[in-house]
Amino acid sequence: MRKQSEQQDLSSLSFSGPNLGYMIEMYDLYQEDPSQVDEELQAYFKKHGSPVSQSTKAEASAEVKIEGTDYSKVIAAVQLADAIRAYGHLAADINPLNDREKDSNRIELETYGLTQEDLEKIPENVLIANSVDEVTNGFEAIEYLKKMYTKSIAFEYAHVHDKKEKEWLKHYIEAGTLDESIDTEKKKSLLKRLIQVEGFENFVHKTFVGQKRFSIEGLDTMVPLLDEIIQAAVEKGAESINIGMAHRGRLNVLAHVLEKPYEMIFAEFQHSPSKDLIPSEGSIGITYGWTGDVKYHLGADRKVKKEDSAKTRITLANNPSHLEVVSPIVAGYTRAAQEDRTKAGYPSLTAESSLAIMIHGDAAFPGQGIVAETLNMSQLRGYHTGGSIHLIANNMIGFTTESFDSRSTKYASDTAKGFEVPIIHVNADDPEACLAAAMMAYEYRSKFGKDFVIDLIGYRRFGHNEMDEPMVTNPKMYTLITKHDNVRKLYQDQLVGEGLLSEEEADELKQSNLKSLQKAYDSVPKSDKDPDTVMDPPDKVVDPLVDITTSVELDRLKKMNEDLLKWTDFNVFKKLEKILKRREDPFTKEGKIDWAHAETLAFGAILQDGVPIRLSGQDSQRGTFAHRHLVLHDEKTGKELTPLHQIEGANASFVVYNSPLTEAAVVGFEYGYNVFSPETLVLWEAQYGDFANMAQVMFDQFVSSSRAKWGQKSGLVMLLPHGYEGQGPEHSSARMERFLTLAAENNWTVANLTSSSQYFHILRRQASILEREEVRPLVIMTPKSLLRHPLVSRTVNEFTEGSFKPLIEHEEYGQQHDKVERLVFSTGKVGIDLIERASKEENNDWLHIIRIEEIYPFPMDNVKEIVARYPNLKEIKWIQEEPKNMGAWTFVEPRLKVLAPEDVNVEYIGRRRRSSPAEGDPTVHKKEQTRILTSAVTKQ
Repeated sequence: MRKQSEQQDLSSLSFSGPNLGYMIEMYDLYQEDPSQVDEELQAYFKKHGSPVSQSTKAEASAEVKIEGTDYSKVIAAVQLADAIRAYGHLAADINPLNDREKDSNRIELETYGLTQEDLEKIPENVLIANSVDEVTNGFEAIEYLKKMYTKSIAFEYAHVHDKKEKEWLKHYIEAGTLDESIDTEKKKSLLKRLIQVEGFENFVHKTFVGQKRFSIEGLDTMVPLLDEIIQAAVEKGAESINIGMAHRGRLNVLAHVLEKPYEMIFAEFQHSPSKDLIPSEGSIGITYGWTGDVKYHLGADRKVKKEDSAKTRITLANNPSHLEVVSPIVAGYTRAAQEDRTKAGYPSLTAESSLAIMIHGDAAFPGQGIVAETLNMSQLRGYHTGGSIHLIANNMIGFTTESFDSRSTKYASDTAKGFEVPIIHVNADDPEACLAAAMMAYEYRSKFGKDFVIDLIGYRRFGHNEMDEPMVTNPKMYTLITKHDNVRKLYQDQLVGEGLLSEEEADELKQSNLKSLQKAYDSVPKSDKDPDTVMDPPDKVVDPLVDITTSVELDRLKKMNEDLLKWTDFNVFKKLEKILKRREDPFTKEGKIDWAHAETLAFGAILQDGVPIRLSGQDSQRGTFAHRHLVLHDEKTGKELTPLHQIEGANASFVVYNSPLTEAAVVGFEYGYNVFSPETLVLWEAQYGDFANMAQVMFDQFVSSSRAKWGQKSGLVMLLPHGYEGQGPEHSSARMERFLTLAAENNWTVANLTSSSQYFHILRRQASILEREEVRPLVIMTPKSLLRHPLVSRTVNEFTEGSFKPLIEHEEYGQQHDKVERLVFSTGKVGIDLIERASKEENNDWLHIIRIEEIYPFPMDNVKEIVARYPNLKEIKWIQEEPKNMGAWTFVEPRLKVLAPEDVNVEYIGRRRRSSPAEGDPTVHKKEQTRILTSAVTKQ
């Protein structure tokens, strides 16, 4: 067979037998889509058409005779070749410790009843189409395939269904692309990188004895592998590269890939002041919050200058010890970096401009469900990023748990098979194979815009952390590890053996590296024996949000509303059209603006102000409660229309996506998107508020605390339907108490709103602070039954005047100050129920009703002013639907008691303490609700 480098005019070839069958298959693909076949074949088919006539095609599909050969042997040989492609990885040299049994039975000649003599009678082109070696018969073809599929780099792609992708992968492997040799200088550079990686770990190990660092040792080649991917992306013009990883090897990646100065890392190890060590802008930007985090959770930014003076931003995301939760966040970073949101309509997307690299642990990749959630999002229109490169840092152990106890699959990477992601397994002790794997992954991603997995198989030199003794739990494995040379030693010996450098030259490289580490250490200030423990947030964070005017002029609202209700050559479902047309009434009749209408008008005004908007959630286009309808569907063609794209004066993008049935990964994605596009109003909506339970780690570890730990700002908005309406435990509570428990240092705003105008104004307020220091996330308990309630709907004048109010006093009550004896405070839906119930009572001038709209930060000054207004006040009641140990009571109780006069009791009205959020029986719910409301508005 000709070598890949040799060119041949296809028009001179004659095709017969299996080769003809192959050409027929390629021609069928060509007819479907010319881009599915190689350019050579495209040119051939364009010039000659079909390689055979229809009659010849019929003959070719019949039994093919190969002279002097039993055709059953040909079939067996083809099966063997396919088996090598599918199962060669089982016999490959991919395990550096060589402690796992290899399975070569499926690729042996005897298994298929073949001999060398049988194979020598078969033409090589029946079995392979490309080779880098000279192959002249079937036996040599089989031996060649074994060589290509069973070395220190192995492949799994049989699960990839797309023919074009599979053909590309097969060609890439069998044409020897992965075996292209690297020049001497690159080999020396690779050794130097391995010396740096090893030297850093050794220096820290000896200098900071007993401190945790979660060493990279055993997977040292991860760093040059990352270098290779990053270099390729930079050369192709990527503007940002975003990396997510857990703590294993993180310090080494920070030091060498992100180029965080050794001095800063050493200062963190010995608790030295490091402010003076922060380098100038352009190399790395490091920002810490006021309480900070441990060194192996911190991220960093680095800017790489390219030849055209443009810069590529490389980001390592901050990540707590929840390992895989950073993956969707990095995907969100990347999507935000790829989009241009500066024009109305959908943002334009350039996948080549940004790349996500996700580094996983071998136990965590199959063990943590968010990995599958993130993979599932990878090809969805609202979340795809042109393919992420996944790197499994495979130690073959998780803490002390070995593979046989941590997964039910053979490989850590098997989760990816369900999403048709190609997989490379590569021996971490073969640095050159690791670089080849990196390039294959990058080129596949560039060509097909899909994810790719590199399973980097190594080991862990020490225990889970450097204070563990792994021989206690894993003696067999660690007996092998202690005797195993590290990759720097192995590769150095290889280069010395090849005559590319001497032992003395290698030793000089090591000594030079050691000197640079020592020099960096010597420049670090002495340990601070009396560190600052105040850790106060900045003033801009502590200060409450100022009263921001968020009203919109009547003419502007009216014109916007008209634009939203115009559709040409579009067939809106008649029933829906009638409902939407009612939105004209507030501007032409005595109608009111309901919740969804207020939201749409708020979005329109925000877009006119130049602020992009992204909203996602399960069924968010229509709205779970069929109230929103931001995306319309033509009832005849199914075509989509987004009315917000057609409002006059909008100069920013707007999108709303129905998300997959996933909470944790979607919230992580939206958080990451918001961090990377701080100018954008990003909203996530839960289908029901308590579905947010599945994303609790995102709220705990990122949204609520990222600024305090890492100085990472976010203005993410979370919309959580909340309210007790007899729907049972899972469809009632958004778990407000959890968000209030996390509330401190003005880290976010928690609101529970009861009017459409309040919703309008708080969205407008949030959009106005996105790029200011005061920015913070916003948690809104949104209504369900109140979405269309007349007491929640508001007239136009409440939108054209004023701003958001942290609390609302009901105007019918509390007017005679000297008669008021009871103040009843509430928040959210129960406050509307309370107004309806109180309206049935006569002689209620002794009562005043107040709804707290912004629970955190709690409106202390406003409540204080109200309390002081009533000289004969006897009691303050807090009413809520939630059980006593849930909802807002435990949060507001101490605050109300501080504000209450000495002789005024502060009491709770609501459900008793419960383990479950709500009753399952709607009749019992209704009875309980009546009791609570009656208690609040009647004198005992």
